[in-house]
Amino acid sequence: MDKPRKIIIDTDPGQDDAVAILLALASPELEVLGITAVAGNVPLTLTAKNARMVCELAERPDIRVFAGCDQPMRRNLVTAEHVHGRTGLDGPTLPDPTMPLQEQHAVDFVIETLRSEAPGAVTLCTLGPLTNVATAFERAPDIIPRVAEIVAMGGAYFEVGNITPSAEFNIYVDPEAADIVFKSGVPLTIMPLDVTHKALVTKPRNDAFRHLGNRTGLVTAQMTDFFERFDLEKYGSDGAPLHDPTVTAYLLEPGLFSGRHINVEVETSSDLTLGMTVADWWRVTDRAPNAMFMGDIDADGFFDLLTRRLARLP
Repeated sequence: MDKPRKIIIDTDPGQDDAVAILLALASPELEVLGITAVAGNVPLTLTAKNARMVCELAERPDIRVFAGCDQPMRRNLVTAEHVHGRTGLDGPTLPDPTMPLQEQHAVDFVIETLRSEAPGAVTLCTLGPLTNVATAFERAPDIIPRVAEIVAMGGAYFEVGNITPSAEFNIYVDPEAADIVFKSGVPLTIMPLDVTHKALVTKPRNDAFRHLGNRTGLVTAQMTDFFERFDLEKYGSDGAPLHDPTVTAYLLEPGLFSGRHINVEVETSSDLTLGMTVADWWRVTDRAPNAMFMGDIDADGFFDLLTRRLARLP
């Protein structure tokens, strides 16, 4: 096997973030250099706690977890307890973590890691608002060309918004941070709602998690059971979208996804469309492409990969 791909997971767990982390920890193709927590789905104290709980569920207390930014760059924090519950990981009952939170700030860890690793060696996997990454880019612009790629869950085109009529949650929470990242020149691969809303946790798929025979499978089923109650009522679909694990799945099997390399701009000034990802899907402008914006997913292949990998965990 080739050397594992080095990644940093930037996250605001969130049940779907938790599944994305578990998929990474179950995959020897990936070397998780660290997990950086950011405020998003719930406040920072909870996202930093939840990330460690997920590592301990996977029996990986060796993974370093760093707390990052507790507020967006220029705005007040908007959270999503209405979706994820008070803790962010409502559903299963998980013990409080015993592994330590690292003393170093997440932004400093990102900067230090990108400076110490070879150029192009580290991929940033972003599952929440882009505050930590954008802050690192502002503070240390020399690291920007050292990033191999950013694979992010965020934004939308046809599906438009899930927190406002025009904006997806991760981008809406910190649109200024997203704007910095989208304009950075780093190779970007984006998993928008257009993809994640095709990755639905139907009952048979959730039953497959539940019947894996390990604790991780049961906890995953309990998390997605809770998570889907909101989306089933909201969308009337056959299951809830499993957003963030698409990022990890792309690193493992990119052939599951298809999209277009297009220009994507982030709206930062309009009250009406704040946080909208203005995606030139039909290439009607002359703006230079800056992102591989995914549009489709092999959902059966995605859930097959996820189920097989979760079976490897305790």
